[in-house]
Amino acid sequence: MAPDPIDLLHENAERVIGVYLLETADGPALFDCGPSPRIGTLKEGLRARGLELEDLRHLLLSHIHLDHAGAAGVLVREHPALQVHVSEIGAPHLVDPARLEASARRLYGDTFDALWGELAPVPQENIRVAGDRVLGLECFPSPGHASHHVCYLGEEGTLYAGDAAGVRIQPHSTVLPPTPPPEFDLDVWQRTLDEIERRDPTRLALIHFGVATDLPRHLDELRRRLDDWVARTEPGVTEEEFNESARADVDSGLEAYERAMPFWQSYAGLQRYWEKRRAA
Repeated sequence: MAPDPIDLLHENAERVIGVYLLETADGPALFDCGPSPRIGTLKEGLRARGLELEDLRHLLLSHIHLDHAGAAGVLVREHPALQVHVSEIGAPHLVDPARLEASARRLYGDTFDALWGELAPVPQENIRVAGDRVLGLECFPSPGHASHHVCYLGEEGTLYAGDAAGVRIQPHSTVLPPTPPPEFDLDVWQRTLDEIERRDPTRLALIHFGVATDLPRHLDELRRRLDDWVARTEPGVTEEEFNESARADVDSGLEAYERAMPFWQSYAGLQRYWEKRRAA
C-alpha cells in the first residue's frame, strides 16, 4: 500500500496527527495509532481502506508518547490478537502505563483527559520488542526526541519516521524539531539524522503530517533548526521570547504546527536540556 496518512482529526482539526497503514508479509500493520479519543476516527479511516480494526495484525510504534501510542492498550483490549511492536526501552511503559500517565498528567493538567483519554495497559503477551528487522522492515534506534524512539524503513524506501525527522505539516514547507521534556538531546538527535541519511530513504512518512520526498532539504533544515533552537534558549530566555521566535520560523500553517507540537512543550524540553548540561 502506498503511504497515505489516516488523518485522526486530533481535536477535530485536520493534518495534526496522521497514522499509516502498510502491508507486510504477515498482513496489514498500522504505524503509530494516536490517542484513545481518536479511535473512532481511526476505525473510519480503516473502513475507507476496506479494513476493520480486527483485520490488523500488527501495530508498529515509533515511541510511546501519547500522540503516537496512547490508544495502544485500548486497541488491544478491543482486538486481543493485535501484536504491538515497540522498543525494549518503551515496552515496560506500555505494560504498566502508570508512570507515563502520572508524568503526562503533571504536564497537561486539566486538559489531559480531553486530549489523551484512557491509557490502558498492553498485556505482556501482546508485546513484541522491536529488533533489527520487523515484518520485513529495517528497524533502528532513533533517539534524540526520545530515548526509546525507533524508525522503520521499508524496502521500497519509505521511512516511517515518527518524530525523528521532525514536524512538517504538509503542504507547508517549514521543518521544526519537537523537543518536549525530559529526554531531548541535541547531539544524540544529530547522530540519528546521520543514521537516517546513511540509509538514504526516498520518502519520509511523518505523523505530523504527510509524506515528504525532498529529503536533503528537509533534513538539512531540521539539523539547522535543532542547533538554532538550542542556541536561542540559553538560560535567561523566557518562554514568551522563545515562543515568539518559534512562530516567526513558520512560513505558513502556524495554527497546525502549534497544535501538532505546542511551543511551550518544546521550550520546556530545551530548558531541561540546558539544566542537564549545567548539572553535568
